[in-house]
Amino acid sequence: MTRILRALDDISDLYDAVFCDLWGCLHNGVRPFPAAVEALTAFRARGGKVVLITNAPRPARFVGEQLDRMGVPREAYDVIVTSGDAAQDAMFAGAVGRKVWHLGPSKDDGFFTEVPAAWAGRAEIERVPFEEAEGIVCTGPFDEVNEVPEDYRPRFLAAKTRGLPMLCANPDVVVDMGEKRIYCAGALAALYEDMGARALYFGKPHPPIYDMARRRLLEIHDTDDSRILAIGDGINTDVAGAMGEGLDVLFVTGGLAVDQFGPDAEEPDPDLLAAWLGARQQSPQYSIGKLR
Repeated sequence: MTRILRALDDISDLYDAVFCDLWGCLHNGVRPFPAAVEALTAFRARGGKVVLITNAPRPARFVGEQLDRMGVPREAYDVIVTSGDAAQDAMFAGAVGRKVWHLGPSKDDGFFTEVPAAWAGRAEIERVPFEEAEGIVCTGPFDEVNEVPEDYRPRFLAAKTRGLPMLCANPDVVVDMGEKRIYCAGALAALYEDMGARALYFGKPHPPIYDMARRRLLEIHDTDDSRILAIGDGINTDVAGAMGEGLDVLFVTGGLAVDQFGPDAEEPDPDLLAAWLGARQQSPQYSIGKLR
């Protein structure tokens, strides 16, 4: 049974590093959570390393700049690893062809323009109109505030007919932006697969992003998996992915599933939590209402 914690400090001496999710754990898409910032900053002050691991479909530099604008201090983390980073490697390797149609908002343009050093000067990727594409790179809906996956069914039918593979740069299905729930690239990719087409994933819960997070951690600290704690609020992404990698998990109940565990987001009901986790066949070692 999952152990409900009062604070990260309850178990911080057991771990050298944390792989911490962003949206729902450290911020809500609009502003940071002060208690979460304080918890991560305190963990680092004791010598721990914090790797922010997110399904954001943009390279780490852009996510860092977004955190700066929100007011998340650099003292709260060491490294950022994104789904965009992992998916970029696949795209530049030609996973969905060299001529791609970008399905996503303009804020994700850095996925194409910020070329990783490892790929500089090598085969280029060209963004082309849908009719000329060999594959699709999906970073989300064009209008994430107003559109839903079904809006894309006609275009997806045409893409499936042509046999276009889709690279999904963000496996998240939904996130909460402030008080509004919005669809992510994962919801579009799920619809595309449901229609019988092929989608490729590189963020949580899939292995490539964890492999990259381990490599980035190794650059600053040498530790083994038994001393890494994964923190996240997504049961099908953060929890399932980390447990599949053999990592201990701290499940933040006050995120995406906040309405499932009683009236107090800070204090999940143990019985409701146990039943909910059991129904999903997940058993994170620890749970907490909000990261603090």
